[in-house]
Amino acid sequence: MIITIDGPAGAGKSTVARRLARRLGFQFLDTGAMYRAVTWAALQCDANFHNHSEIAEFAEKLKIRFRDDRVWVDEQDVTAAIRGKHVTLQVSEIADNPLVREQMVIQQRQIASAGDYVCEGRDQGTIAFPMADCKFFLTASPAERARRRLQQLQSSGAEANLELILNEQQSRDQRDIDRPVGQLRQAEDAIEIISDGKSLNQVIDEIEMLVRKKLNQGKILPP
Repeated sequence: MIITIDGPAGAGKSTVARRLARRLGFQFLDTGAMYRAVTWAALQCDANFHNHSEIAEFAEKLKIRFRDDRVWVDEQDVTAAIRGKHVTLQVSEIADNPLVREQMVIQQRQIASAGDYVCEGRDQGTIAFPMADCKFFLTASPAERARRRLQQLQSSGAEANLELILNEQQSRDQRDIDRPVGQLRQAEDAIEIISDGKSLNQVIDEIEMLVRKKLNQGKILPP
């Protein structure tokens, strides 16, 4: 069974998808980590990021695996390395490469074909798994997402400004909507989950209930 969770940045997709997978006994597919893994590997080889076909051929040869919440490229654990500053600065160039995205979608389908998965990203329900059994679009109002991000930064001791966070977030939302590939959009058959005013557990409870109805009845019913 494939469950997809798409949505804008800051909606909590990764956390919800990971915990939902644990509750259901599914595996979690972090598609964002796959693009970061390609970026990390390309940086190690001083690859030419502007040569789309060369990078795509490079990505095709990489063996990206997930095991025990760790990310592996070939035989190397890169879980921490792919979250580094240099990868973060370059990953959008890899993710916007249409040839790389084609390769990643192929790999995502190969990985998910081996069992039950919760997959999250921007294009899981629209491009990677259009025939997924359950599709969700997790979102929250811009103000709510900005407030959550402010709390995250403040809890880590960083100085932050709500208005600045909101402006940056809205700019990113528009970039994600306008991307040439992997655009942020809700699949027509995806159920929208708006998390404003809900706790993390309430959001997961809501999605889990819908998934279990699908498992038990053969179709998703409204809550």
